[in-house]
Amino acid sequence: MIRYTSQFICFLLLLGLHQSPSAHAAKESKRPPNVLLLSIDDLNDWTGCLGGHPQAKTPHIDRLAKRGTLFTNAHCQSPVCNPSRASLMTGRHPHSSGVYFLGPDLKQAPSLQHLDTLPERFAKHGYKTLAAGKLFHTRDNRFFEEYGGSMGGFGPRPKNKISQPHGHPLWDWGAYPEKDEDMPDYKIAKWAVEKLKKLPADSEKPFFMGVGFYRPHVPMYAPKKWFDLFPLDQIKLPPVKEDDRADLSSYAIALTNEKHVSPTHAWVQSAGQWRHAVQSYLASIAFADYCLGLVLDALDASPHKDNTVVLLFADHGFHLGEKQRWAKRTIWENGVRVPLLVAAPGFASNQRSSKPAQLLDIFPTLLELAGLPKDDTQEGNSLVPLMKNPKADWKHVAISSFGKGNFAIRSEHFRYIRYLEGSEELYDHRKDPHEWNNLADDAKMKPVLEQHRRHLPAKPAPVLPGGSTGHKAYQSASRFVK
Repeated sequence: MIRYTSQFICFLLLLGLHQSPSAHAAKESKRPPNVLLLSIDDLNDWTGCLGGHPQAKTPHIDRLAKRGTLFTNAHCQSPVCNPSRASLMTGRHPHSSGVYFLGPDLKQAPSLQHLDTLPERFAKHGYKTLAAGKLFHTRDNRFFEEYGGSMGGFGPRPKNKISQPHGHPLWDWGAYPEKDEDMPDYKIAKWAVEKLKKLPADSEKPFFMGVGFYRPHVPMYAPKKWFDLFPLDQIKLPPVKEDDRADLSSYAIALTNEKHVSPTHAWVQSAGQWRHAVQSYLASIAFADYCLGLVLDALDASPHKDNTVVLLFADHGFHLGEKQRWAKRTIWENGVRVPLLVAAPGFASNQRSSKPAQLLDIFPTLLELAGLPKDDTQEGNSLVPLMKNPKADWKHVAISSFGKGNFAIRSEHFRYIRYLEGSEELYDHRKDPHEWNNLADDAKMKPVLEQHRRHLPAKPAPVLPGGSTGHKAYQSASRFVK
């Protein structure tokens, strides 16, 4: 009997040892999840998973999309860095704050300066916040407890411009420098890799880490090996309709083309640079994706893998000739559609949702995923219901703006645009993904127009002062307002 008891005790001990990892895992699962917030600057839908360009190579964005939910119909609140990032980091529309353009800074906006930003909110609830690169438009060090730096930001740059000799210093493209290690994005990725190695899994504080990459923002530079992935003579140009602007108002054309620092489409064509610029954008995307992959590999090799929410976004879209436009600063699909994807513990993988989502939804989504108190002052909506069921009933739309009175309303199937002077555009994305055919004057579309008009902001905030190119374009186009 004594022997039997001893054996039984040993069995129980062994069983306990065998079960201890599971018990530990159960205990760990109750801890708040970490958050890894990833940003890519000026990335449109040219990714493998979104299919915006057939030659795009983004294996790491694609594998992240397979780990969670990809929002295929996601849009920014403004097609400019500063207002887009100010909006998502505070949970307020540009038409609520008056921050429509590159200035003023969010802390200079009266309605925003006293609000918690996203990382500040997490810090107040016990998270360790740290970041490197570009998450806000400027001076990220104000908002994180630890900031690793910009690592050189948009540099390095050659002594002389490669492709566009005139114009703004940042507007250029081509193979430069020689090594990945010389690029700020590589340094930002390595910073994140080292931090993920060192952050203890048993810390009382979960972490909120931001990693913001600068490419493919101009200058579209990357080492030559990334250009070699896209032979110049094989580059496919984006589809462009030569008379695409024939059904647009003079105001719309002026707003999106006048006073901007980007090259004109006519110059890009006449200089024989269209194919090279597309190649440079694809190369810059591939390089940024590689840097992203370094961070994802580090997360997967860390003890934080199974308890970290990963959310990736781009701050706005980018034109490469579509509608005879380059860069951003439009509220057409090319200007405001963005990658947005979320992978979180306990949610299904490899999901796609076509419901309209917006960057404004990031703040409430992360609050809910982290189990933090809901903030009813947020103007976005948590995307968690769509992560549970990508086809769930969703009554929300995405609203983008470029100056007071210029709004785009994106539903699941339509883009509606209303400009300050009263002109309208309507595109049916089921039949017209390139937005070539403006249906606003089609009598049959009147019910659709009325439905979308109801989402227009009733009392948009006035434009806060500033001297940016956006301000100048807005002022220039005002001559068409009666």
